[in-house]
Amino acid sequence: MTVSTIGTALTAQDKNGTVSGATSDFNLFLKLLTTQMQNQDPLKPMDSTEYTQQLAQYTQVQQTTKQTSTLQEILTQLSTQNMAQASGFIGRQASFDTPVSGLSSTGPAQWGYKTDRAITTLTATFADASGKTVATRDIAPDGLTGRVAWDGTLADGSKAADGAYTLSLTGIDANGQAVPVGITSTGLVQDVVGGGAGGSVTLGVNGTQLPMDKLIRLTAS
Repeated sequence: MTVSTIGTALTAQDKNGTVSGATSDFNLFLKLLTTQMQNQDPLKPMDSTEYTQQLAQYTQVQQTTKQTSTLQEILTQLSTQNMAQASGFIGRQASFDTPVSGLSSTGPAQWGYKTDRAITTLTATFADASGKTVATRDIAPDGLTGRVAWDGTLADGSKAADGAYTLSLTGIDANGQAVPVGITSTGLVQDVVGGGAGGSVTLGVNGTQLPMDKLIRLTAS
């Protein structure tokens, strides 16, 4: 394994944000360089130019490892800060720019909708986390905005399992034309979870974690 190959491997590890992998390759780099120096041919010592290049590569490898470790520390701090800020959302009613909502035994899945013109019929379709349609129902539209609540009741009268469900709405106007319907997920924030990729934080709503970067509105409980 050449020095340049080790450096390439370390660069890849750095891009993936893997501190342990970069550290392992760094230690391997040092071991190979030391072995090479100890076992060079006395009658044909290492070329000074090549040795200088390897020392430069050594410095680059060391910097890569330190940068990766520093980046990981920054991401951890960001996650902690975001969690501290988001803790103030607990107990408040929130709206998210997503059609995904949580269904649990303690409460129905809830959404809000909005159209840009009047509709006469509105059909709701509920799909589980795998994308499979589990229920449909007709909703009486009430103006350009409204709310949809689903308690998990299926066509046979049984209840859907707790979890995340996606709502899609089909709106038709008086002329029989399809009308785009915007959907938001709503619910009470119950907890905050950090440690996601890039220091991301999610908010727990009715048993389902929703990304904080999808949050668009907060109101009093």
